[in-house]
This record gives sequence, C-alpha cells and structure tokens, in this order.
Amino acid sequence: MLTTITNPQRRRINFRLPLCAEEVKVSAMAKLIFLWLKCLVSCCIVEAVFEDQVGKFDWRQQYVGKIRFSHFDSHVQSSKKVLMATEKNVFAALNTRTGELFWRHVDKTGPEGNIDAFLLHGQDALLVVGNGRLLRSWDISVGGLNWEVVLDSGSFQSACLIGQQDTVKHVAVLKKTVISVHYLSNGHQKWIENLPESENIDYQALYSGGNGEVYVLGIVPHSHIAIVVYSMEDGEIIKQTSVEAPWLSNIQTSCAVVGQGMITCVDSLTMSLYTLDMHTQSKMTQIPLQSLGLEVTPHFHPVLVSHQPNAAHQPLSEFLLQLGPEHHLLLQLNSGQMVVLRDFKPVRHMTPVLTSCVFVSESDSIMWMIFFLFLSLFNAETGRRLLDTTQFLSIDPNVGKPESIYVQAFLKKDDSVSYRVLVQTEDHTLTFIHLPGRVMWTREEALSEVVTMEMVELPLTGTQAELEGEFGKKADGLLSMVLKRLSSQLILLQAWVSHLWKLFYDARKPRSQVKNEISIENLSRDEFNLQKMMVMVTASGKLFGIDSKTGSILWKQYLNNVPSNAAFKLMVQRTTAHFPHPPQCTLLIKDKDTGLATLHVFNPIFGKKSHITPPALTQPILQSLMLPLMDQDYAKVLLLIDDQYKVTAFPSSKNVLQQLQETDLTTTQIWEVIIPTEIQKVVTVKGKRSNEHVHSQGRVMGDRSVLYKYLNPNLLAVVTESTDVHQERSFIGILLIDGVTGRIIHEAVQRKAKGPVHVVHSENWVVYEYWSTKSRRNEFSVIELYEGMELYNSTVFSSLDRPHAPHVLQQSYIFPSAISAMEATLTEKGITSRHLLIGLPSGGILSLPKMFLDPRRPEIVSEQSREENLIPYAPELLIRTEWFINYNQSVSRVRGIHTAPSGLESTCLVVAYGLDIYQTRVYPSKQFDVLKDDYDYMLISSVLFALFFATMISKRLAEVKLLNRAWR
Repeated sequence: MLTTITNPQRRRINFRLPLCAEEVKVSAMAKLIFLWLKCLVSCCIVEAVFEDQVGKFDWRQQYVGKIRFSHFDSHVQSSKKVLMATEKNVFAALNTRTGELFWRHVDKTGPEGNIDAFLLHGQDALLVVGNGRLLRSWDISVGGLNWEVVLDSGSFQSACLIGQQDTVKHVAVLKKTVISVHYLSNGHQKWIENLPESENIDYQALYSGGNGEVYVLGIVPHSHIAIVVYSMEDGEIIKQTSVEAPWLSNIQTSCAVVGQGMITCVDSLTMSLYTLDMHTQSKMTQIPLQSLGLEVTPHFHPVLVSHQPNAAHQPLSEFLLQLGPEHHLLLQLNSGQMVVLRDFKPVRHMTPVLTSCVFVSESDSIMWMIFFLFLSLFNAETGRRLLDTTQFLSIDPNVGKPESIYVQAFLKKDDSVSYRVLVQTEDHTLTFIHLPGRVMWTREEALSEVVTMEMVELPLTGTQAELEGEFGKKADGLLSMVLKRLSSQLILLQAWVSHLWKLFYDARKPRSQVKNEISIENLSRDEFNLQKMMVMVTASGKLFGIDSKTGSILWKQYLNNVPSNAAFKLMVQRTTAHFPHPPQCTLLIKDKDTGLATLHVFNPIFGKKSHITPPALTQPILQSLMLPLMDQDYAKVLLLIDDQYKVTAFPSSKNVLQQLQETDLTTTQIWEVIIPTEIQKVVTVKGKRSNEHVHSQGRVMGDRSVLYKYLNPNLLAVVTESTDVHQERSFIGILLIDGVTGRIIHEAVQRKAKGPVHVVHSENWVVYEYWSTKSRRNEFSVIELYEGMELYNSTVFSSLDRPHAPHVLQQSYIFPSAISAMEATLTEKGITSRHLLIGLPSGGILSLPKMFLDPRRPEIVSEQSREENLIPYAPELLIRTEWFINYNQSVSRVRGIHTAPSGLESTCLVVAYGLDIYQTRVYPSKQFDVLKDDYDYMLISSVLFALFFATMISKRLAEVKLLNRAWR
C-alpha cells in the first residue's frame, strides 16, 4: 500500500507493507482476549440491585406540597390530568383517577425557584419563576420543557394570555417598570416597553379582552387609577387615562374586570361598589351596597372573584362577592346595572368556601360553592341550583376545614352537567371528589414538610404478652408454673389455629375485599423487630403513624390552633416494653415568637390522645430535657425550664419528686461559657443519642496494644459561625464541652469557612461538614478523642473525676458534593461498623464507611498500619456508586435522616425525609447474622440427608466388619 502525504515544509513518501495473515490473526486474538478481560473485570466490580429486590425492603413516597395554583387539563375531554404549582416550587401533574404522579419537576428552593404565575392554554403550561426572572413553557402531555427565556430584571407584578381574533398566540408579563409580550410558540420577545411614570405609579394588573389591545392597570394609593392601553402589534401606547379613586389602595385585592372591560371594585369604608368602563368612561360610578340591600361584616375586607374562561373573549358578566367570613353573593353586571342573582347566607354548622366560576361551554357558566359537608352547583346566569348536582360529603375531622377548592365542570354524553372537585384543607390534604360524592383518592401533602420523627417498637400480641408475663411473675411453686405453661401453650395453639383459619378464609375472597383493619393482632412485633411504627410530625401540625414495612398510613391526627412558626420536639416517654402500660409519646409545640408552649400526649401505636392531662405551661419555655428516671408507671420524666428558671416535671408524681429529692424544683447555674455574640453565633449543639451503645472500649493497635476511647456520655459539640460574612474573615468553630463541669475538652477553628454546618456526634468522634471559602469546596473534618494506652476507670465514667485531658486527633478531607443532611447508623449492640448516611442535593443517599474518615489514616504506610487495616491517607473522598443505598429512588430535598436499630445486629433501619419519604435497611458490615435470600436450602438439605444415610450405612458396614473379624 502506497500513501503520499504532502507537507508545506517537505514532501515525504511513506511505504506501508501489507500485514501477513498470521499477524492479522494474532492481532484479532489479542483484541478478543483484551475485550474478554475487560468484561470479566467489569463483572467482578459491578454491584447492582436485582429486579425482584426493588421495593422488597424499601419504599418511597413522592409529594408535591401545598398547592398555590392548579388547573384541570380540559383540552381533551378524556384527559385525566390535574396540573398544580405548589409552594414547594414544584410543578406536577396528577392522575385524577388514582392520585398518582404522571410527572413532577422540582425547582430550586427559596425565592429563586418560586412560582409566581401559572397560565394554561391547550397543551402548553406557562410558568413565571423567580420573581419574574424566567418564563417557561411546558408540554403537559409528557412534562417536557418547550422553551425557556430570561426576562428583564424587575419585580414581577402580573401575567396574562393575550387573545386576538379568537386565537391566543401571545403572553404578556408585567414588571414594576416594563411590560413585555412573548410568542407562545417559541418564547421569543415580540416587544418590550417601559411603563410611563413608573416611579410614582404602582402598576399591578393586566387585562386583555381579545380585541388586540393590552390594558395595564396601575394605582397611586388613595389618589387615582392609571390605565395604559398598548397596541398588540408594535407596543405603542394607544390610550392613557387617569381616574380618581381616593378610597382605593390596592387593585389586586379590591378590584376585578367583569364583562366587557368593566373594572369593578369594592370598598368597606364607603360600603359601596365602584364600576368603570375602560373603553368609554373617565369616572367611576358608585353603587352603594345599601341600595342592593347588602352590608359588609365589620372588620372584614370584601373579596371580588371574576372569571375569564378564554383569553380571546370577554370575562363573564357574573362575579362573586364575599362580604363576610360566611356571607357570599352572586352578582351580575349588565349595561351598568348591578343585580343580585343569589345570596348565599350562612348555614348553621356549615362553612362556605368561595372559589371562581367554572366555564362549561360557550353558552353556559356555572358557579360553585362548598359548605363543608354540603356541595352544590349553581347556574351563574340565573343563580339557580342545578338539579342532581347536590351532594353531602362527610369530611374526615382529622383534615381541618376546607381552605381552597378547584373545580372541573363538564358535559356528559347526555348533555347533563357533572363535575369533579379537588379540595385542599388546612392540613394540606388533597381530596378528589367525583359526583355523586364519591371520594376518588386522598393525598397527605403535609408529609412533604416533616420536621421531626421517631420510630417506636410495635407491641407484643396478647398471646406473646401472656407468654412473656409467665417469666416476669413470681410463681407459688412448681405446680403453679406447670399450669401457667400449659395455659400459655393452649393460648398459643388457639391463636395459631385462628390464624390458619383466617388465612384460609381470606384466600377464598377477592384481594379487594380483604380488609386490613388496624388491631393489636396485626400490629405486632415481628421476629427480628424490623417492622416499627414511624411517628411523624409535620409543619402544619398534623401527626402520622406510618408502618415502616409498607409505608401505609395507619393513623393520623390534626392538631388545631398550631402556630405557623411553631417548633416541635417529639419525645418517647414510655415504649411498648412495659406491658400492660400503653406506650406514650409527648409532643412539645412551642411558638417561636412568644416562647409559649403546649404539650400533646398520645399513644404512638394508635394515635389516640392520652387520658393523662399534661401540665399547663403559662411561661415561655427555654429548654426541655428527658431524664432516665421513671415513675411508678415506667414513664420517663420530662423536665421543662421556663424563662423564670423554674422547672416543671411531667409526670410529677410523688415517686418522681422522691427520686429527684426535691419538692420545689428550681435551677442553679453551675458553669457558664461566654461566647462573644458580636464575633460569632452558636449554630447548633449536638449531644450523643440516648439509645446509642458502644461495644468496644478501645482500638487494637498494630503492636497488639490497646488505645482506649474517651467515652464521655456528657460531652456536647457546640458549633459556632462568625457573624462577619466576608470570606477572608469568616470561620467555623467547634467546642467540645463537658456538660457536667463546663470544661472545654477541645476547641478547633476552621478559618475562611462558612455554613451550613452538618454535625454527627457518636462514641468518641465528631464529624462535621462545612464550605471552605478559601478553596471553594466542601470539606469534612473529623475529631477523635482517646484516653491513651491506659484506662483510668473501666467501670463507670465520671466527669468530676478526670485528672487527665484526652488525646485529640483531627483530620480534614475534601468532599466533591454539597450535602443536605447527615446521620450515623445505629445498631442494637453497637458491634456493627459505623457508616455515615449523607443526603445529597442530587437525591442520592450515600452510605460512607466511617473508616474513610479516620484521623489515624497514615500518609506513609507502615507494617503496624497494615496490621490495623488503616487506609492510606488521601485528601479527597471519592463517591462510589455502590455506596448509594437508594439506587434510582431519588429523594428530593432531603431535610433529615433518621436511623433506628432493629432486632438484628447487622441491620439498621433508615428513613430519609424531605419533599419525599424513603425507608430502607442498611447493612454496614453485611448480613452476617442472616441467611441470604438465594440460600440453597435444597442443596444443604440433600447434603445433610446424604450424610445421614452415609453415616447409617457406614455404621452398618462397620458392625458387619467387626462381626466378621470376630468370627475369624
């Protein structure tokens, strides 16, 4: 083969000889061997989850949060979608038949991802995001993004669709100083104009009646209304009008556009309605409410609600007026005349909730009202109730009052009117109702805001408790013990027979008819204590009891009158181990503004309120503390310290006061650590978990000596952050303080660093994560405390008798990602290796072995470090894919991770909660105490039987051989 290569510098002719057949075969064989080795290595290092294991030991529930905007997909009659934008900055589509998610998009947290407006036209959904920073268009059929444009800077005010000649092709966005119009097809900007006199006039609203003109409504409070009319074609100002309105302060809360461009406003001071025709009039017309026989409830701000079914047409002439908390009216404005079509007067035990009109067809318009337990449909043109549209609905008392409703009215095949309604209640529960009063599904969106949780062990069944009680009671003698054992066995036999009969009876029924009733029989502890009750507290004040095995909600309870800014603390005062006393949990609810708190005592297994009356807390609470002391009913003592430094004990029986050796509980200051607040502030205080167990008191060194751990149960990790936000002067500090003596055990400062800081404190180590402003990266720092080669006191630890300071080892590592939450695994005996469970912003839950965060990792490997299995030091911690415990089950916005031990030492139960909830099991040291799922029972059984028969045959043959030898 001859190849000629031309070069500007010189010409060179390369000669390449053809390969022989033998060389070609060798080359092909080498490639095949290399490919085979590559596949072999890949198969050896890949770890995966089998398809039949997905969802076997874990589950995930996805939520969207409290609804801010919602629209039904009415583009196609057969569509089963309801679209919603929530306060959690989530845009999602739900299946109206099942309530499950079709798709969901989670935006950034905070104001940057806040959804300001939601407009729907056909298959396109338009969102204004981030205070008018972005304008997005979504395809609602698949949830895909059509386009996204960046808007000009400025505070967002309003947005609306622009119709012209019975079509909608544009969208207008109103900012504080500018108005811009964009094409619906691609988002390109058609024109943008500055608003006149925007320094003095507050422009608040947009309106388009389908005539090719855009109306911008602004106001100078208590002076006049400014109306600017723009041409749809080029953005020129067609008309500019100023109308006096000295009684008006806000257009959005007091006015609405009704009919053919009629601005209608209501004023509670003058007790009047005001109307203005934007096309012809230059002065508002006053209509006193008294002339209509109406009056406003004192101290109530009236509300106007109008409806524009299509942006290419005028709004409806009918509108709703709310004059009081329970007083609503349907009015009609026709040719300047105001007519009351229907007065919805308050009904006893029924609370009406107001919503907008619903458009059914070109000739029909329908208005909707909900009366808590009474639903009805009315004709907006006449105010008459439509036949066969009234229904009574019994709403669960554990969901609160209806807060907002979203209605889809439609025509059936026989031209009769029907409707679907989505009700959102005070506790953020979504209930979807179909005529006639059929509840299709319910979603507990309060679970998207879990603030704290506990996992409580399930109780023993009656038969198990009877068997346990046999060993806990003192018997009178041998005969009494035998009789008790026989009675217990008979009870167990009876329970087993009834269980078999129930299985046989349920097997003959369809699966849909098998009831899963909550009772003490099916809510029982399993063999390895893997199934527990997850008690969750949400920000809306609702409590949930969730089965950790299936994720099903077993009970729920809504607490009324919970402050919106309340802080919650959940404490387990009595577990299920003290039969026949029921388990008991106490929830402390504290108002962050006033400091006042209340206690809610309940049974965590069934959610019932306890008969025990908690103490009334009249003073602001500074601190709460759970003591290891118990009263005569095995309930732990809760201490509450108020702002007068007086102590309230709960329960406060004589037995408790005797144990505390106090009759009048007071506090005395024993130590104080002063932290200058002008330089730094306390971010968090972290102690050790009360149910944590330490198995080993020391670490075996390479030379077979023992390095003993500093296991101080009173140690507190106090994390501080600088008040100076400048990156050169910012720092993160950590203080390890003995809680009994106030002695500072160790102090460390990370300079040029800032939060958020996540801390884990366990055994003799503290791990915390922060952001390094100097290196612009996330870093981990680990601190370990050791007593040395000799243990000062091997029986009991006393903070008052510690003459020597512990040895402190500290090391830092680079982590390639930010984290959202962090917690350590927890097992029953503490034998299993510790892992750090890290929630990432990407939705993954990482299980990082603690051995990678060991401050004793050597830079130079020695023989002793090899003996200890210490990993050589490397500054960077790599994220391995096999460390993710939730494979592809992403958990959005992880806010906390809770761990709990199980009956198996190898297994730790994990719950990650945020926008979603995910529960699974982790095995930090593998499952060393459980047989694998694919364990070959047939093989081992066959081998055992073969060995048994071989032994018997060998025995027989040996006997025959001995007998023959004896006869010789």
